[in-house]
Amino acid sequence: MSEAVESLNFIEHIVEEDLKNGYSKQDLRFRFPPEPNGYLHIGHASSICLNFGLGLRYNAPVNLRFDDTNPAKEEQEYVDAIKRDVEWLGFKWDTERYASDYFQQLYDWAIELIKKGKAYVDEQSSEEMAAQKGTPTQAGTESPYRNRSVEENLDLFERMKAGEFAEGTHVLRAKIDMASSNMLMRDPIMYRVLHKAHHRTNTDWCIYPMYDWTHGESDYIEQVSHSFCTLEFAMHRELYDWFLDQVVDSNKLRPKQREFARRNLSHTVVSKRKLLQLVEQKVVKGWDDPRMSTISGLRRRGYTPESIRNFVDTIGIAKRDNLIDVSLLEFHVREHLNKIAPRVMGVLNPLKVVITNYPEGEVEWLDTENNPEDASAGTRQIPFSRELYIEQEDFREEANRKFFRLKLGGEVRLKSGYIIKAESCTKDTDGNIIEVQCTYDPKSKSGSGTEESLRKVKGTLHWVSVAHALKAEVRLYDRLFTDESPDTHKDKDFMEFVNPDSLKVITGYLEPSLSEAKAGDRYQFQRLGYFCVDPDSSDEKLVFNRTVGLRDTWAKIQGK
Repeated sequence: MSEAVESLNFIEHIVEEDLKNGYSKQDLRFRFPPEPNGYLHIGHASSICLNFGLGLRYNAPVNLRFDDTNPAKEEQEYVDAIKRDVEWLGFKWDTERYASDYFQQLYDWAIELIKKGKAYVDEQSSEEMAAQKGTPTQAGTESPYRNRSVEENLDLFERMKAGEFAEGTHVLRAKIDMASSNMLMRDPIMYRVLHKAHHRTNTDWCIYPMYDWTHGESDYIEQVSHSFCTLEFAMHRELYDWFLDQVVDSNKLRPKQREFARRNLSHTVVSKRKLLQLVEQKVVKGWDDPRMSTISGLRRRGYTPESIRNFVDTIGIAKRDNLIDVSLLEFHVREHLNKIAPRVMGVLNPLKVVITNYPEGEVEWLDTENNPEDASAGTRQIPFSRELYIEQEDFREEANRKFFRLKLGGEVRLKSGYIIKAESCTKDTDGNIIEVQCTYDPKSKSGSGTEESLRKVKGTLHWVSVAHALKAEVRLYDRLFTDESPDTHKDKDFMEFVNPDSLKVITGYLEPSLSEAKAGDRYQFQRLGYFCVDPDSSDEKLVFNRTVGLRDTWAKIQGK
């Protein structure tokens, strides 16, 4: 039993303590509350896995609630994308909720606060209010409108709701404590005027509630037991509780807010504002660009839900913000794709090989395994002919003894095929090698059981038959930023660190079995890495994205 307790993270310990101290399992309800003002990113994956993971652990419902209180930035597109991402990660919500469902209730409660003398309408400018807030070491000063009568506040608030006032001219503030050591308690704004159409309520409202007023009250309406937020909301907990104090019924469950650390990912940004900037300035091709840290970008790049969940599980839940190296995320996708991705052959930097002693016009179909990690994956056939493509870097005229690929006078095995020997090569006028002439040993076919086939040669190369090769667009993605933490430099803009080589588009030549590949299909291109069919593919043109290389080469590059 003690071993099981030790394996709990601190959030799970909080829940366990509450269960010991009077909560029943029937009381437990969690929520994932994104604001629909952008696409979810890898940082949100931690929150999704935490809340839905708790739901699974305790067999408790989890709400998907959209905190849609700012029509200026929120769109239905983002709502749809968020739902798609949560489902893709493998989670199901109990009910779909919206803060906008509660606009009338929140308004009614605000009226009650005004009647109790705990809220007032202020018509100062935002600059005047900011100046009156004071500093952490100096108390604020009261607004000249703080002691308006209840009747006047009710009248002004109703006129705000009716749309009589321009944006920025009137706000409703909670009357708390202008000398509080917590600056957030110094008469925070509850409502502002916004003449914007809302994606669900259209123009029904001209006033919109602020996040701090909405969040805890929404939790209470939904009877969420535990409201888990990231660390920047730690100072908001006092205000969360104050607002709850004003409306809570002692016979109903009272939500509690607790905080956990953000997980930032190296060589990228996880701020929606900065991600939007990348999209708007066309640094990337959209929210789902495979270089983005968005869940939709990772999905398009070829990441699996399992790899992201395993990554989140590995980094765990912590009490301090920290930077996680992206190589750990890459490790998890490699590990999962190694188990499930079919092996295929593709050549990305082609060099023509002519087997001079192989009959012209002859085609032979060779058996090759689909995945050595999965015996049930079976085999397929690939065509072998006189003219092949290999990678340019797999041939040298001359090479030292440590070069185990093809060189003049040297032998290699072609994967699932024959042993070949390089006899000569042809160069263009600039001295570039454009063709290698080889001979093959007809008795050395892989798996044939002959003495020649069992002969050991040190190198094995991937290849494709020239006559049968499928042309494909291959997008080689790399890290979007050259700096591991691009948005933490006080003297530089994060855009200065955009990697100019984060995308290279080339033409690849692939084995013909890939002619049936569909968008989202994932493969290992042998000796090259893991690749995924992009949605841009069509019957006329295949497009592949590189998900990740077979090894982490970035560390070596940085070392140099």
